[in-house]
Amino acid sequence: MTAIKLDGLATAKAIKAELAERVIHLKQKGITPGLGTLLVGDDPGSHSYVAGKHRDCAEVGIHSIRIDLPESASAADVRSAIRDLNSASDVTGYIVQLPLPFGLDTNAMLELIDPDKDADGLHPINLGRLVLGVSGELTSPLPCTPAGIVELLSRYEVPLKGAEVAIIGRGVTVGRPLGLLMTRKGIDSTVTLLHSASRNLEEAVKCADIVIGALGVAHFVQPEWIKPGAAVLDVGITRIEGEGEGGKATLVGDVDPRVAEIAGWLSPNPGGVGPMTRAMLVKNVVDAASR
Repeated sequence: MTAIKLDGLATAKAIKAELAERVIHLKQKGITPGLGTLLVGDDPGSHSYVAGKHRDCAEVGIHSIRIDLPESASAADVRSAIRDLNSASDVTGYIVQLPLPFGLDTNAMLELIDPDKDADGLHPINLGRLVLGVSGELTSPLPCTPAGIVELLSRYEVPLKGAEVAIIGRGVTVGRPLGLLMTRKGIDSTVTLLHSASRNLEEAVKCADIVIGALGVAHFVQPEWIKPGAAVLDVGITRIEGEGEGGKATLVGDVDPRVAEIAGWLSPNPGGVGPMTRAMLVKNVVDAASR
């Protein structure tokens, strides 16, 4: 058996084409969606990720502005930039790129974002709406990676209703909100949230129809843990220095590549959930403009 590839690049491309059509219709009504990004510091991964978000905007026809602050920026500097983005009439959604440099209170900064402009879906009010929204339509922005995971599974027609789901990792950007999203009425999965202190983690994974690795430990998920035919999504990523060509750093996912011989579907890393995360961020911006 070779797993069907859950191709995040191709799926994100299709989503962006759909969004481009929506943007045309919004502009015809005099509404121009706009993305803002606030990047603090010199983290190379963050710089690459933010640049990708602005390329996505150009593809879809969305206006974008970028605010970059140095590593030495004070909390007052960051608060001032957030106030500017909150008041900017040409920004319908924006993100504060994480991680912030040491010494800046991430949660305090996220709480300053206008919830209606929260393109990442991580403001406490929007996470609270997800907690409360067991059923019915959610009009608040969803966390991008969880939304991208559900969209990717849905577009490949992976069965979700009643599916046993093992999420490995309890972080606020993936594990915790993904469990809330997948247990909503209409999706109706049954979720087990696993983490570093979980007992019998391997046994829980073996029972799962869908496995999401979001721990950030290289090749943590082993092929012998996977139920034959299960869907496996590799989300966590680890940067390993000096193992690439010419001594360059390489990016490695949470899932051992041999899982492809057991799984029914496999979302690789890179090329799987990452592009979906960026596509769903653009969707949040377009949705905000529509509202």
